[in-house]
Formats: sequence, structure tokens, C-alpha cells
Amino acid sequence: MELANWYSIAKALHLIGMVSWMAGMFYLVRIMVNHAMAFDRPEPDRSVLTTQFTIMEWKSYNIILKPAVIITWSFGVIMLCINTFWMSQGWMNLKLLFLTMLTGYTHYLKSHIKQLESGTSRFTHIHYRALNEVPTVFLVGVVFLAVFKDRTNYLILCGGLLFFIGLMAWGIQRANRK
Repeated sequence: MELANWYSIAKALHLIGMVSWMAGMFYLVRIMVNHAMAFDRPEPDRSVLTTQFTIMEWKSYNIILKPAVIITWSFGVIMLCINTFWMSQGWMNLKLLFLTMLTGYTHYLKSHIKQLESGTSRFTHIHYRALNEVPTVFLVGVVFLAVFKDRTNYLILCGGLLFFIGLMAWGIQRANRK
């Protein structure tokens, strides 16, 4: 099989992993929102709901997120091994930085599962709603870098991301006003 075909297979699997990773994070944090809200419920509803949400959180982390992260990174590295010249490109280094930060964020979510499970989380459902938007910022940055590659205007990208973050913060604040 030609190298171009191997690259295409790696790219397809990389994209499938990335989509699964994003879906897993959105799903997991949405469960966390509901989990945090369950603490305000009276017993026995509280115990039943928090137990169920903990099970759902761990399953989504272990069955969706961990494999998706491994698939995304593995096939991304294969693509970099095929196209080694990309490692000298600024857009790729920034993309890798974003992906490293997103991987750290994914592990950070694991710590919140543990806190919710033990009942020690200091976050409210509003905090978790805000956490649910974090992957979107990384997704936007990574997609623009992957599409525009060496034509990326870093000033416009950073400015656009900051504007996007501001819009999301405004939306979260507005949605949570009561």
C-alpha cells in the first residue's frame, strides 16, 4: 500500500478519535452538571441520582474519553511520522500545545469525577456549565490551525479565540441569571 493511503487511513482515524474525544467531554461535563444539581435534591433522590451519575461519569471517562484520547494522539503521531516537516511549522507546534492542554483538561475532568463521587466538589452546576465550554475553545483553535496551516494569522486566531471566549462567558452569565 502506498504511503499516501497509510496517511489517509491515519488521518481518518485521527479525526474519528478527535470527534469521539470532543463528544465524550461534552457528554461527561453535562453529566457533571446534573450530578452537581442532584446534591440539592432531598433524600433518597439525592443518593440514587448521585450514585447513578457517578457510574455514568466513570463509564464515559473510561469507555469514551480515554480510548478517544489514545486514538487521536496515536494516529496524529503516525501522521507526523509520515510528514515530519510539519514539526518545524509554527501552526503544528501551536496545535500540539492546544492538544497537550486539552489532554491536561481531560485529566482535570477525572479529578472532578472523584470530587463529585466523594461529595467534596466546591463547584456548582453553573461552574460545570462553564467547564463544558472549555473544549469548544480548543476545538475552534485546533480546527482553524489544521485548516489554514502555514497561512494562519496568529494575531487574528488569538483575537478571535479571546472574542469567542468573551461571547461564551457573556452567554453563560446571561443564561444563569435568575
